[in-house]
Amino acid sequence: MPDQISRLSSLRDVASQIDSGGDLESVLRSLVLAACEHGGWALGSIMAIDAPHGEAHVIVRHDPTLLRRPLVNRWELATSPALIALQRNEPVYIRDARASDEFPGYRKEAFERDYRTVLVLPMSCFDSEGRPMVLNVISRDVTDVSDDDLAFMGIIVHLGGIAVAREHRLRAQRQAAEQLQNALQTQTALLQEVLSGGSTAALTARLAGLLIDAVAVVDFAGNAIAASRSPAPHEIDDAEWQRALGGQIGLQLAAAARDALAAGRAEPQSLRLADGTRRLQVPARAVALNVDGQAVGALVIFPSGQGAEDDIQRLMLESVTFALSVQMMRSVIRFRFETRTQTELFFEIVERRWRDVEDVIQRGRRLGLPLGTPARMIVVDFPDTPKLPADIGADCHHAVTRVARQLNLPVSVVAVGGGLVCFLPEEKQGEQERAARLARRVVEALRHSFNREPIVVLGGTCDELESYSKEWERCWRMIRIARSFGRYGVLSASDFGPMPMLIGAAESADVRTFVDGSIGAVIAHDREQGTPYLETLAAYLREGCRAQACADAMGLHVTTLRYRLSRIQALFGIDPETADKRFAIELAIRLHGVIENGRTPAN
Repeated sequence: MPDQISRLSSLRDVASQIDSGGDLESVLRSLVLAACEHGGWALGSIMAIDAPHGEAHVIVRHDPTLLRRPLVNRWELATSPALIALQRNEPVYIRDARASDEFPGYRKEAFERDYRTVLVLPMSCFDSEGRPMVLNVISRDVTDVSDDDLAFMGIIVHLGGIAVAREHRLRAQRQAAEQLQNALQTQTALLQEVLSGGSTAALTARLAGLLIDAVAVVDFAGNAIAASRSPAPHEIDDAEWQRALGGQIGLQLAAAARDALAAGRAEPQSLRLADGTRRLQVPARAVALNVDGQAVGALVIFPSGQGAEDDIQRLMLESVTFALSVQMMRSVIRFRFETRTQTELFFEIVERRWRDVEDVIQRGRRLGLPLGTPARMIVVDFPDTPKLPADIGADCHHAVTRVARQLNLPVSVVAVGGGLVCFLPEEKQGEQERAARLARRVVEALRHSFNREPIVVLGGTCDELESYSKEWERCWRMIRIARSFGRYGVLSASDFGPMPMLIGAAESADVRTFVDGSIGAVIAHDREQGTPYLETLAAYLREGCRAQACADAMGLHVTTLRYRLSRIQALFGIDPETADKRFAIELAIRLHGVIENGRTPAN
């Protein structure tokens, strides 16, 4: 009984001794020391079992031997009872290691270190690398171990396991606290970077050391992309990735980010990026950067799969997203201010509200408008499409700017309500091919935004301040004509001919009424009966009312032509022989041709 009381008392000392440890290694050393001192063992160690590699590693050791010599710290599991103890979850007792053939490694070391009995106990805990552990205790002499001895040692191991688990929790809490503190400091540093006027590129560069995954920031308002590092370092290095974002790959990435935000996709998607020299396929997901409820940018994250996202990482991502949203807000405010100022100056010019030419030119130069040099005006009119996003004007502004950059053209773009005005400086007198190429690319770029083509009018050259007003009026008149006749795409004055331009100031309803009153009955009869009366009438007028020439042009006998003309006069009362009547009919036919051409969809 006294022995039992002594052992129970010693457990209190064991618990106190184990609890006195600071870090995990100190706790394990205290555990080995307590097991040896209170269990009556001479030597002891704790080993971690690395089963995938077939090895057992000594973590801590208690060896009071005065003679210092190299000791074995790594054992093959095939020669160690540690794996057996873990698999069976029960102690392994070797009464005399010198006489044991089952574990030759222990037999050899027993002679070298002068010990006999070995007891290996499985522990219900893990080391810092997540490996299971066992406690080895050794006696110099052959020692018989009773059930009470095993129970006592089991309690010591259990107390040690509790202490180790507690230390793991404390360490996890300390790490979480440090990570939380780092996240808060990161948020403060990022906001300081933003408020101090730092650029999006500089802010994104800082993210390389904060986030596990590579990211790219797409600034819709600033029409730019910045990246932390390459999402596929084995295929493209950081420098090449930065250069690639300035070309087709950057455009594809921005388009994919917009599509993901519009569709509300939060999960990573496989993203294919390609240009003339490389093809990449990487997982990516887009996080919206909002200002006033509108997505003005996107944080594109390329998951690397290095670990599951925890609360700290989510907090870090929220901090980064918030800082980037603030940065986007600065870009949006700057873009809106510059756009509004450019628009105000443009209408001041075209409405002739200016007084000092030099003052206007200087103001235009500060805003990026080439008012002092000859520039061709190109006017873009947006289609009236329902349910368009509130920021469609800004998106189109950015799209036209991107197109100009791709064509290497120094274009200035001004927002004018439901459209845009572009100014392309002319390097050579009468140069039109550059403007036409730009207009075609603008139509292609904006077709996707409206699901139909806008009207893009190629205006003339503005070489002085007065000419801006005249050219704007001319382009706007052409837009009105195009709207009236259902025309769209790239247009110029030559596309309409002189007739529509002469009546461009008239209302479209008046034009249609004139056409219907002049030849509407002929048009209706041809549609219902399949007759060629309007064609015959147009050919007759085109040939100067000469019957034989018209019959030859149409491949008819002159008698047939005269019969058709008589039927036209009988049915519709149209006699093209008089000059006034002939002019009205010819004008109506030409206007009808303009209207019908406008109804033909463009490819």
